[in-house]
Amino acid sequence: MAMFFRSLVLGIAGFALAACSPTFNWREVRPENTRLSLLLPCKPDKLQKTVPLGGRPTELTMLGCETGGAIFALAVADVGDAAKVSDVLAQWQRLTLLNMKAEAVASTPQAEAGGAPQATQVLALKLTGAASSDPAPVLVKARGKRADGSAVIGQAAYFAQGAQIFQVLVYADKLKPELSETYFSSLKLE
Repeated sequence: MAMFFRSLVLGIAGFALAACSPTFNWREVRPENTRLSLLLPCKPDKLQKTVPLGGRPTELTMLGCETGGAIFALAVADVGDAAKVSDVLAQWQRLTLLNMKAEAVASTPQAEAGGAPQATQVLALKLTGAASSDPAPVLVKARGKRADGSAVIGQAAYFAQGAQIFQVLVYADKLKPELSETYFSSLKLE
């Protein structure tokens, strides 16, 4: 399964390279069959694939694009049972960190209290329209390596609505805080 997620990220990079848009031309996107809206800084391409999630084959829909040296992507799937959401999101998060060869996950209170910067942080994510149910939306910030060994910074939001699960991510060599702030603060569930 780890190889599958690595190939999805590489697939996003491949189809994102074909996108021709001005740098950071923000636009609102509403993925089909979801109640999510977000801003993407470039025109997204779409990819659908059946993947094993929650113990069964599940259709995963991805939107992604590349601009300004960064890859932006959204993945959504319906796991069919809201009771499975927490476990599937946790597995998805672990596999993403494994695929990017991320450094160890650190506790967030230490980092937020002014402690040493951590290689990987898991932070609470304020998401407009999200229910106060389990699992709470999170934002994972990590440093790691691409398949070719080059350094990469990744940030990914994980959340759910009913039985739908979402991963919203950005990968870049260098990631400006205002860029990721615009991207992740645009997330809204209706």
